[in-house]
Amino acid sequence: MSELQTQILNNRRFMHCPPFEGAMDESDQKKGLSHPSHAKLITGQQEADKIVTLPPFDGVTSRNSYTELLDVRRSKRAYFDVPMTQAQLAFMLWSAIGIQDFRGPNDAATLRPSPSGGARHPFNLYVSVRNVEGIDSGSYLYLPLKNVGQKQVAIARVGDIADDAEGYTGKMSYMMAGQKWAARAAAVILVTCSAYRAEWRYSTASHRVMLIDLGHLGQNLMLSAASMGLGSCCLAAYDQSACDEALGIDGIEEYTVYALTVGKARD
Repeated sequence: MSELQTQILNNRRFMHCPPFEGAMDESDQKKGLSHPSHAKLITGQQEADKIVTLPPFDGVTSRNSYTELLDVRRSKRAYFDVPMTQAQLAFMLWSAIGIQDFRGPNDAATLRPSPSGGARHPFNLYVSVRNVEGIDSGSYLYLPLKNVGQKQVAIARVGDIADDAEGYTGKMSYMMAGQKWAARAAAVILVTCSAYRAEWRYSTASHRVMLIDLGHLGQNLMLSAASMGLGSCCLAAYDQSACDEALGIDGIEEYTVYALTVGKARD
């Protein structure tokens, strides 16, 4: 068997269901360790000053039929140069990982619009804003712990992709593995994984589950975009190092796993 065939076989076996019972017996939850934070936090007054509370998103959807919504959900890669509203951005973020409630001893689990194995929800959402009404261009982190149980969204500015529009186009195209069309979206949502949130419960059996959960999250984001008359496209191809570096994350404890473009689609 060639090296390539061996790698393909190993990848296929990774998709098999692992023995959960044994893995959970070795987990930090089983050992009695406290659960990790349910979301990435912003600390310090200087960081708190960067927090932006987005407006309510009541009435932001325009599709009245779920069947119609499924009919129109398609991957869209061409966008008009028109801004998203803050309410549209808020709804997309909330619909994926907004925290609706806590469950279990010590609030160890969270309930959210998107399902997650063991209610672990190991993902964070960053938004690279290019054209959103009333929000400066830059990178923002969604803070779901700020508004638990509310249909309200807070984001914090965490950096810049580039100094100007031309620089943004080049940098985002590079981050998205040369897919230049992605840089023309109103915003790019970058999904990162804080893996220990799931490893705490499932140990070595957690990583396949996290990839399954990522699909749930992506579908929620796309359906939400379609419900507001926007187009979106999920990207599994991106430059790992460039994305991690742009977000200021270490690539080990937290790392990029997915991206989604969104804006007013041309087709």
